[in-house]
Amino acid sequence: MTHSDFDITPPGSPRQSIWKELKDAIRGTESDYTKITIKKAVFLLSIPMILELMMESTFAVVDIYFVGKLGASAVATVGLTETYLFLLYSVAMGLAVAVTAIIARRIGEKKKREAGYTAVQAIFIGLLISLPFAIAGIFYSKELLLLMGGDEWSIEYGYRYTQWMLGSNAVIVLLFVINAIYRGAGDAAIAMKVLWIANGINIILDPILIFGFGPIPAFGIEGAAIATTIGRSTGVAIQLWVLFRGGKHIRVGRSQIVWSTTIIRNIVKRSLGGVGQMLVAMTSWIFLMRILADIGSEAVAGATIALRIMLFTLMPAWGLSNAAATLVGQNLGANQPERAESSVWKTGIYNMYFMVSVSVIYFFFNEQMMSFFTDDPTVIMIGSEWIQILSYSYFVYGWWMVSVQAFNGAGDTVTPTKINLVFFWLIQIPLCWYLAITLDWQHSGVFWGVFVSETSVGLFTLWLFTRGSWKSMKV
Repeated sequence: MTHSDFDITPPGSPRQSIWKELKDAIRGTESDYTKITIKKAVFLLSIPMILELMMESTFAVVDIYFVGKLGASAVATVGLTETYLFLLYSVAMGLAVAVTAIIARRIGEKKKREAGYTAVQAIFIGLLISLPFAIAGIFYSKELLLLMGGDEWSIEYGYRYTQWMLGSNAVIVLLFVINAIYRGAGDAAIAMKVLWIANGINIILDPILIFGFGPIPAFGIEGAAIATTIGRSTGVAIQLWVLFRGGKHIRVGRSQIVWSTTIIRNIVKRSLGGVGQMLVAMTSWIFLMRILADIGSEAVAGATIALRIMLFTLMPAWGLSNAAATLVGQNLGANQPERAESSVWKTGIYNMYFMVSVSVIYFFFNEQMMSFFTDDPTVIMIGSEWIQILSYSYFVYGWWMVSVQAFNGAGDTVTPTKINLVFFWLIQIPLCWYLAITLDWQHSGVFWGVFVSETSVGLFTLWLFTRGSWKSMKV
C-alpha cells in the first residue's frame, strides 16, 4: 500500500492542508463520491455527519443536565416519554434509512430529477405518520405515563412535557426525513448546519424556559419541551428553504410537488424493513425501561442519564456509519460493488479505533461523567455501572454500526430487521427479565443482558455482511 492510498488530495492538484479539506467538508462540495478516492469520500461525508450528530447529542446532554436539576422524577419523566418517542424514532429512522438508500442510488445513477421527486414524496409520508403520535400525545399523555409506570409527580406535573414532545412530533419526523434526503444526495454539510442551528436554539432556550429569566416565567420540565419544539421547528423551516433553493447535489422545484403513488409505494416498500428494524430495537428498549421502572425511579433516571452520555459519545461513530451507507448506495448505483465493499471495510477500521478509545474513557471515568448530571448517589451508581459494562462491548459495536448501515445503504433493510428480531426480542428481553427479576440482579441484570445480546448481534451481523448478498439489491 502506497502513501497515495491515504492521500485525500485530488491527483494532479497542489497538496492541500488537512484544514483546507476540513473546510471543504464543512462547507460542502460538489465532489462525485463514486469517483474520488475512498478515503477522501469518507472524510468529506463523515466530518459533517459527525459534527451534525455531535450537536444533536450535545443538546441531549445539556437538556438532561438542566432537567436533572428538577429531581429524579423529572429525569424519569423524560426517560418514560422517550420510550414513546423511540417508537416514533423507529418509524422516522426506518423511513430515513429507505430515503437515504433511494436518494443515494438515484444520485449514483445520475438521475437528479428523480431524486427530487423522491424527496417530496418522503416529506408527504413523514407528515402522515406523525398524525397518530400527535393525537395520542395531546389527548392521552397522562395515560401513557401511567402505562409505563410513571410515579405520582410524573403523572401530575410531568405530563405536559409528554404532551408537548408527542404533540409536536411532526418537526422531529421531518428533521429525520429531510436530513436523510441530504445525506443520501451527498449534501451532508447542509444536514449538519441545520441541526447545529436547531439545537443551538434548543440549548439557549432550555435554561430560560425551564427556570425562567426576567419577565419569562419558569415552565419547569414543560420548558424543556417548548425549547425543543421551537428549535426543531426552526430547523425544519431552514431545511425546506434550502431544499427548494437547491443544495450541492439535490434541488426540488415547484413542479415536483405532486403526489406520486409509484414513488411512495417504492419508499414504503423499502421503509418497511427499516421501520421494522428500528421498531424491534426501540420496543426492546421500552420493555427494558418497563423492567427498570418496576425496580424504581432511580434505576430509570440512572439509565436515562447514562443513555444520554452514551449517545453523545456514539455520535462520531454513527457519523462514520452514515457515511458508509451513502457510499454504498451511490457506488452500487454507479455499478461499482467492489468499491462499495471497500468503503465499508475502511470506514469500519476508523470506527473501531474510535470506539476502543471511547471504551477506555468509559471504563475509568464513568462515575465522574454521571456525577456531572446528578448528585443522587444511587442514580450515579446505577448509571456508572451501565456505562462501564457496555464499555466491554464497544470494540464489536463499532463494526456492527458500520455493517448494519452497509445493508441499509444498499437498500437491504429486511436482513437487519430479522437479525434484530432474533437478538433483541427473542434473546435480549427474556434474558434481561430473567437476570433482573428471576435472579434478582435488579438493574445489573438488565445491563448484563444488554451486553450479551448486543455483543452477539454485532458479531453475527458482521459475519453476514461478509457473505455479500447485499451487493445484488435492486432499489
